[in-house]
Amino acid sequence: MFVRTSFSIIGRSTAQPLRATSRDLASARWRLHSGLVTASYDLRYADKLQQKAKEKGLELDELRSQAREEARRKQKEETVSLLASISRSHEPLRGKTQSDAPKVPGTLPTRKDSSPVKPLSSILNVPRLLASPHTSSQISALWTAYHASRTGGTGRGFICASLPVESYNAMMSVAKKYPVFVVPVVRESTPDTSPDGEGSAHEFYFLQWDFHQPPPVPSATEPDPFEPVTSSSSCNLPQVSTVLFTPLQEYKLRASFATPYLVLTFYTDLSQSHGIVLLRGEITPSSGSVAAPPEQATSGRFFLSQIDAQLLAMGVQRFYLWGEGKKYGEGHLLTSEELLKQFHEKPEEFSWQDLIKHSKVTA
Repeated sequence: MFVRTSFSIIGRSTAQPLRATSRDLASARWRLHSGLVTASYDLRYADKLQQKAKEKGLELDELRSQAREEARRKQKEETVSLLASISRSHEPLRGKTQSDAPKVPGTLPTRKDSSPVKPLSSILNVPRLLASPHTSSQISALWTAYHASRTGGTGRGFICASLPVESYNAMMSVAKKYPVFVVPVVRESTPDTSPDGEGSAHEFYFLQWDFHQPPPVPSATEPDPFEPVTSSSSCNLPQVSTVLFTPLQEYKLRASFATPYLVLTFYTDLSQSHGIVLLRGEITPSSGSVAAPPEQATSGRFFLSQIDAQLLAMGVQRFYLWGEGKKYGEGHLLTSEELLKQFHEKPEEFSWQDLIKHSKVTA
């Protein structure tokens, strides 16, 4: 379980791999509240509710029941429509990659065989790391320390972690079958504004896995930059993968052009030598801080807070690193495995309320 053991909340990306966006995207939010008719709502609109119930010849409780059924029906239709739009779209969420970098006069062109993911060797001196003995724990500590030193030493805009390669492979097998999902993040509100009357609301984030070529097997000697990368040199390593997050409402509005608010990259370079995979999470800076160099952008203006980024990363672990199928609570509460399968295989049965209940129990 990688998040709970070695997860660190830290600073902002030097790579800036994400698409620049306008300031108005920062306010794109969608809140789904758990409930439709509440006590506070009844108090404010008691006369109108009574009048509507009388017009329909129903008791107030019957009117509430019908409203709840209508809400569930709309949720199912929305889920089916969302999945249908995903299946029709052949374009994934677009994050800025090496191929999007501006061409600088006098520089060599980008290699055709290079990965769209920023290589681990551009972050850490991998040959020097392998030239002297390091344990997996020491490498994890160096990984955390490096990211904590970014953004002028504040560490803002990054999260990082390490996980056993066995756990990564288990997640990959699930992710390739179910590459998209939604993760709720709790938002605070007041009993007067919260539909469930408990002072809580949720914002949903759409996540999408992407898979890339395995990296070359690293060595303690510097590689020849002009030597082509062959498939045999990386066949023993797992694929590199990324997970992109964007608010669900923004994805519904902009589809593949939605701005990724968070990009997680799983580096598998050390999976064979040390049995670990390094996770790097990069939070998109707001438009006000894009122009400043990453090391000087100490204002900490990003589309996500460090805590929200951590919660989203924990959601990847919760829904893609399957456990023993445990049932939570006294009644039947769907497991993360069942929710993920239902979202893809039986969208008409998927319930946003079940997802919220699961997030509350496992938080």
